[in-house]
Amino acid sequence: MAWNEWEQIKSHVGEQRSASMRLNQLPADQGTGGKGSGDFVAHQDDLGAVGHEAFVLHSRLGKQADIAGAGMDKTGAGSTMQAAATLKSHHFTLGATLETTVSVWDGQMKALLQACAHISNHLDYSKALHAHDDALIGASLRQRNGEEIPVSRLNEYFK
Repeated sequence: MAWNEWEQIKSHVGEQRSASMRLNQLPADQGTGGKGSGDFVAHQDDLGAVGHEAFVLHSRLGKQADIAGAGMDKTGAGSTMQAAATLKSHHFTLGATLETTVSVWDGQMKALLQACAHISNHLDYSKALHAHDDALIGASLRQRNGEEIPVSRLNEYFK
């Protein structure tokens, strides 16, 4: 291949790339419904709904996915761990494997329950904090007599 051919191929590939380049975003007029910049907006109702679902999931998982505590006997061992102990006492290697499975499952469930609780608590906290901040901002944007500051006066601060 001659040097000229190589240069022609490189320029041809470069032209194809620039012609097919696409930005990883929506055009300015799409996706926002004509309402602005397209920034992420979460309303308090949305946060409350997500927090509630996290709370509901936490409650259901705690009750329905507990294989370590299901069917507990007087010693506190669940039915799966009882089965594992019985298998081990009869020298089946499945007993130890079943114990490990229950242990891993229990650890993963505790991590998932903790994540659900964290999401629920954090969203409740965020919702309350932002409501408090909004009240403070609203109070600070009032004149001495308690009336709201007019928008024309607010525009002075942004110039």
